[in-house]
Amino acid sequence: MKNEMVVSNEPIAGVNVPDTPLITAAIEYAQRLSEPYLFNHAMRSWLFAELIGGAQRMAYDREVVAIGTILHDIGLTAGVPGPNRFEVNGANAALSFIKGRGLSDRRAQLIWDLVALNSTPSLALHKEPEVAVGTMGIGLDYGGFGLDALKPGDIDRIVRAFPRLKMKDRFTAACCRVVIERPGTSHDNFLRDFGERFVPGYKAVSTVDMLMNAPFDE
Repeated sequence: MKNEMVVSNEPIAGVNVPDTPLITAAIEYAQRLSEPYLFNHAMRSWLFAELIGGAQRMAYDREVVAIGTILHDIGLTAGVPGPNRFEVNGANAALSFIKGRGLSDRRAQLIWDLVALNSTPSLALHKEPEVAVGTMGIGLDYGGFGLDALKPGDIDRIVRAFPRLKMKDRFTAACCRVVIERPGTSHDNFLRDFGERFVPGYKAVSTVDMLMNAPFDE
């Protein structure tokens, strides 16, 4: 199975997924924006989310999960600039992408939340099922979280269909690029970890300093 594959009427990598024009468009949009490793990460995350949702018998809007998960890292691409933290830039771009395509405000908000909160599982896992299960799929592909809950054969099929393509090194490079270009967006998300480990001279803003330097008399 090649990277240019889009959703068809057949299962993807052995996983039954919904087939809608909007999901197909989201896949094409993500692929245009993303380097192959990042596109593959998005696709694996979606398929893992579907497996997790099925295994846990969760009820959720599968189209919302598909779109939000497929687009969750577009804020790391050069095609989605912006002054905010990359997750918010990506969420705003996802919202622009779905605008005028017939989604209710509620469904659009769930997509925004899934993209914006995907790297903050301490919040996302307590949100709506769509946000939670999408985040679970992303977390599984990122760090192996929840891997034991899925069948090894299913995982192998997905990784063969969408290879990792040295994701660890390439994702690190993408995060470091954002830290270097927009350091002010990195202190309150996981980019801070990449900056402190890999970017020489990086110093994150301290929330303690913000409190101590607040312009108020005590």
